[in-house]
Amino acid sequence: MQDSKIAFFTEDIDFKLSNESVVAEWIENCIASEGKKAGNLTFVFCSDEYLLPINIQYLNHDTFTDIITFNYVEENTISGDIFISVDRVKENAEKLKATFKQELCRVIIHGVLHLIGYNDKTPEEAHQIRAREDFYLTLCP
Repeated sequence: MQDSKIAFFTEDIDFKLSNESVVAEWIENCIASEGKKAGNLTFVFCSDEYLLPINIQYLNHDTFTDIITFNYVEENTISGDIFISVDRVKENAEKLKATFKQELCRVIIHGVLHLIGYNDKTPEEAHQIRAREDFYLTLCP
């Protein structure tokens, strides 16, 4: 068994996640609460312009998005690459009248919940993943 490795990177933007170790611990605790083990998780914070070609290439969506998650989960070990558009997070925070930090935590945990196995394709699934997001947001550092 390998230990969890949660890493944060940026591409093409000037952004630094504050309290990386605290956020990593929060993510690990959320995963553990779901009965899973954190594996290797890489978060890449980027711009809309960086994420758009990835969205087109891998998902065939020619639109901006706040997050794209690549799933490398093996059994109960949650691993993956999560790309987050800081541009979308900022805009969504304004639209939702949330702080940037609140929206960033929501997007981070949304990606993690997808890796855990939650989906949001149907209204029922969307309701369930949103409820889990809301719960974990109360614990966000």
